[in-house]
Amino acid sequence: MASESPDSPGGDTALALKILIAGGFGVGKTTLVGAISEIRPLRTEEQLSQAGRTVDDTAGVDQKSTTTVAMDFGRITIRSGLSLYLFGTPGQDRFWFLWDELSQGALGAVVLADTRRLGDCFPAVDYFEHRKIPFVVAVNCFAGARTYGAHEVSRALDLDRGTPVVLCDARDRDSGKEVLVRLVEYAGRMHTARLLDSVG
Repeated sequence: MASESPDSPGGDTALALKILIAGGFGVGKTTLVGAISEIRPLRTEEQLSQAGRTVDDTAGVDQKSTTTVAMDFGRITIRSGLSLYLFGTPGQDRFWFLWDELSQGALGAVVLADTRRLGDCFPAVDYFEHRKIPFVVAVNCFAGARTYGAHEVSRALDLDRGTPVVLCDARDRDSGKEVLVRLVEYAGRMHTARLLDSVG
């Protein structure tokens, strides 16, 4: 989604881009949106119930007490005239039907990954690759987890050549903002290349 409004400083036209934040259950999507949003984020979290624990795999995230059931929403201004609308997707597979709606008009996506549960982000990677939506993989570096390099993660996920992998801390605003900058740059190159291919 790219929308324009004439309310940026100096009267210039402002550009707003839609970004998805995806990944497995408990990987830190809500934390990332909350850390970098300049507005109070909209959250649709509910308490995990005992019944839900029999459905959701909480191994490795035993302390998690809430889960997103629809989406998270936030906004950040990257620079004057350029804002990003952030839509955090629910991680459990029973909510994946929402992804098609959320992905409409998206410039690109961040796939948040936890190396302790790397397989949990395969569905998101497959989803965006299949739909040709540009994405970056952001490895959320949890305390106590073994650190892997970007190349190792890329190989483990069998990513298409050139797909960026970045290390981040989902709790840190500057770290999250750097992830978004990398995504916007990458998505811009991808969309430009496709446009040139279409007219060539």
